[in-house]
Amino acid sequence: MKIGGKAYRTIWLGEDGWSVVVIDQTKLPFSFETARLSTVGETAGAIRHMTVRGAPLIGATAAYGVALALRADAADPALEQALALLGATRPTAVNLHWALARMRARLIGVAVAERAAAAYAEAAAICDEDVALCRAIGEHGLGLIRSLAAGKPAGERINILTHCNAGWLATVDWGTALAPIYLAHDVGLAVHVWVDETRPRNQGAALTAYELGAHGVPHTVIADNAGGHLMQQGEVDMVIVGTDRTTATGDVANKIGTYLKALAARDNGVPFYVALPSPTIDWSLRDGLSDIPIEERSAREVTHLWGLGEDGQPGSFQVTAPGSVAANPAFDVTPARLVTGLVTERGVAPASFEGLSRLFPELAQERAK
Repeated sequence: MKIGGKAYRTIWLGEDGWSVVVIDQTKLPFSFETARLSTVGETAGAIRHMTVRGAPLIGATAAYGVALALRADAADPALEQALALLGATRPTAVNLHWALARMRARLIGVAVAERAAAAYAEAAAICDEDVALCRAIGEHGLGLIRSLAAGKPAGERINILTHCNAGWLATVDWGTALAPIYLAHDVGLAVHVWVDETRPRNQGAALTAYELGAHGVPHTVIADNAGGHLMQQGEVDMVIVGTDRTTATGDVANKIGTYLKALAARDNGVPFYVALPSPTIDWSLRDGLSDIPIEERSAREVTHLWGLGEDGQPGSFQVTAPGSVAANPAFDVTPARLVTGLVTERGVAPASFEGLSRLFPELAQERAK
């Protein structure tokens, strides 16, 4: 995608050919800056502190973190140490563990002298595949938007609500939930996006609005609590969100607040779709409510907001009463029964084991062994 007319991915190799460069998402939307990662420790820190975020991008970054580790020491103990360090950074996003497992499987039988080069090649392959998967998700989701447009008077806008950020900033390129929106906009469909602010970190207001604006997609930022009202007023034609982990039975873990939007959508007859690439499916889990680990983040994210002050300088300020205790679960689980469909790179599936198995029979069979 493009920022200021220049095409970017969210992660790439530096000019030296070995360090890793990422967009520093903690600086957005007020400043576009990049961060250079040169060690596995720096990579783990970038994931943990959300310099990079979004399940697919976390996985891609972790893959390059393994490559950086092996550049310094490619022996078996160093490989296992790197995998453990990176694997402990974020508990909910399954793409992280998928990417690390793939890296280990690729590298464990490779001669030590050749491991670093093999790791860089595999990390690059993971990135390229993510771009292709997200583009395919966009094509399948575009069909859903076309169907909505066909039921409206010519030129009337299609209103789509999304939560958190599942655009290209959450992936290597294109995004998951936003990929169909970008394609719809590019082919001339009149799409408009309701962007949930997504407290407490405001990924919607800061990141989704930023990238939609950069691409020229009409959008409006709303308070998280406004979505149900807009649905009641007939102002939402479809909800589409991303996911950090989806069970084999279609339960969906996504940014906190997603479940409430699914409930409102069901009550108002609004279709609720979840866009995801196949690495986000955790075939080992059946019950999202009991099996998906939910990350608990710092209470400061709730008690304080970050933004621009009246002096134009970025900073944080407290919004809670002094001494109040805050809880900060980062994700919630939307049961499959509330999901209209799962938009994947192979098509749109019912949110069920049978639906996912029809699209990915080889993955379902592999997990059944």
